[in-house]
Amino acid sequence: MSTLEGLALGFANALTLANLGWALLGTTLGTAIGVLPGIGPALTVAVLLPVTFGLDPVSAFIMFGGIYYGAMYGGSTTSILLNTPGETGAIATAIDGYQMALKGRAAAALTTAAIGSFVAGTLATLALAWFAPALASIALAFGPAEYFALALLAFAAVTALLGTSLVRGLFSLFLGLALGLVGIDPLNGEARFSFGIPQLLDGIDVVILVIGLFAVGETLHQAVRYGGEELAQPKLPTRFTGMSREEWRRSWKPWLRGTAIGFPLGVLPMGGSVIPTFLSYLAEKRLSAHPEEFGRGAIEGVAGPEAANNASAAGVLVPLLTLGLPSSATAAILLAAFQQYGLQPGPLLFSTRPDLVWTLIASLFIGNVMLLALNLPLAGVWARVMLLPRPLLFGGVLVLASLGAYTLNRSLLDVAILYVVGALGLAMRVYAFPLVPAVLGLVLGPMAEQQFRRAIAISEGDLTVFVTRPVSAALLAAAVIVLFAPWILDRCRRVPHE
Repeated sequence: MSTLEGLALGFANALTLANLGWALLGTTLGTAIGVLPGIGPALTVAVLLPVTFGLDPVSAFIMFGGIYYGAMYGGSTTSILLNTPGETGAIATAIDGYQMALKGRAAAALTTAAIGSFVAGTLATLALAWFAPALASIALAFGPAEYFALALLAFAAVTALLGTSLVRGLFSLFLGLALGLVGIDPLNGEARFSFGIPQLLDGIDVVILVIGLFAVGETLHQAVRYGGEELAQPKLPTRFTGMSREEWRRSWKPWLRGTAIGFPLGVLPMGGSVIPTFLSYLAEKRLSAHPEEFGRGAIEGVAGPEAANNASAAGVLVPLLTLGLPSSATAAILLAAFQQYGLQPGPLLFSTRPDLVWTLIASLFIGNVMLLALNLPLAGVWARVMLLPRPLLFGGVLVLASLGAYTLNRSLLDVAILYVVGALGLAMRVYAFPLVPAVLGLVLGPMAEQQFRRAIAISEGDLTVFVTRPVSAALLAAAVIVLFAPWILDRCRRVPHE
C-alpha cells in the first residue's frame, strides 16, 4: 500500500462522526491535563488505559493520539502564564514565555505557541507518513558512542548559552547529574545514594525536580521578593490574537526551524522533546537579530521550542510504529496500549493492520486542526489568569504542585522532596544560577552514563572509540566549540586593539 493510499484509508476511517468525537475528546482531555503541573502525556495515557478496554483499537488510538498532541500543547499554557511547565517539553517555553506574560504579552505568547504547534504538528505528521522507514534506519545507525556524544553536546549547549556565567551553569548541570545518580545502578543493580530509603531506589523522578524548581521555586521567590506588597498587575492585550505584525514576521521562521530540529531528533531515542526544544531555543538565540531579548521576552524563544516540542512528538512515533522501539516515556505507554490489544508495533504492523496505523496518522492531522480551533480563540481568555491576585494564584499553584507530586507514587516523601527542591530553586534564583541545566542533567544524565559504559564495554575499555567513529567525533568537537566559544569570544572582546 502506497503512502497516498494509506492516508486515504486513514482519513476515510477517521472522518466518521464517532471517531471525530473520540478525537475531540482526546484533544480536549490532553490540553486540560497538560496544563496541570507534573501531569504530562505519559501519565495521562497511562491513567486512561483501563477506560479504553471497551473500545475497539481504532477508536482507542484515535483518542490516544489526541491526548498525546493535546498534552504537548497544554503544557505550554502554565509555562507561559505561571513559569510552571506542565511537562519537561515545555521547560524551554517558560524561559521567554513567562517574561512575555509579565509584560502583558501573554496572549501573543499563547498564540505563537498554538500556531507553532499546529504548523509543526502538521508538517511533522506529513514527515511521519512519508519518511518513517528511512528515518528509522538512520536512528539504527547510532550506537552508544554517538548517543553519549549527543548528550554531551546538549549539556554543553545548554550550560554555555543559558545564564550569565559558565561556572554557574556547570554547577547547575552537575547538580542535576548528581541527582540522576540516586537509585539503582542500571548495569550492576547496586543501590547508589539512597541512604537506606526504599523510595529512593527508583531514583528522583524528573517531574518532582521540574515542579520543585519551577513551580514551588517561583512561588517561594515571589513571596520572598515581594512579601506583603501588592504586585503590579500586567495589562491585558486588546487584540484578539495579541500578536503584532512584527511578531508574526518574527515567528514564522522559528516555527519552520523548530519543526526541522524537532522531528529528526524526536526519532532518536533521546528522551522525547527535551533536547529538541532546548536546541531550538539556542538556535533561535544564535540566529536572532535581537539576541539581547532572549531571557527577557523574545517571541522567537516561544515559537521555536513549541514547534520543536510538537514536531518531536511526531518523530517519537517513527521508531515506535516501524520498529516497535519506544524512545520516550509516552511511547512506552503507547507500546503497552498496543500490546493490550494483542498488537506488536513494527514493520509488519503496516501490512497486518494498515487500517489502525493509517487511521492513527490521519487522526493526528485532525487533532492538530481541533487543537488550533480550541486554543487560538482562548488565548485572550487564558491571558486573564494573569489578573488573578498573586497570593490566590500562587497558592493554587502550590496546591496543584503538591497534588501532582503526591499522585506520582502516592508517597509523602515525594512531597517532602518537592519542597526541598523548591527551596533549592529559590536559592538558585536569588544567586542567579540557571535552572535548566539541572533539569537536563537529571533527564539525560542516566542515559549518558549508560551509553558511555556500553560504549566502553563494547570497545573493551578503549576510550578512543569516541573519537574514531566519525559521527561521535563530530558531535564531541561541536560540544567543545559550543562550551568554550562564548568564553573565547568574550576574552577577545576584552583585548584592547593596538
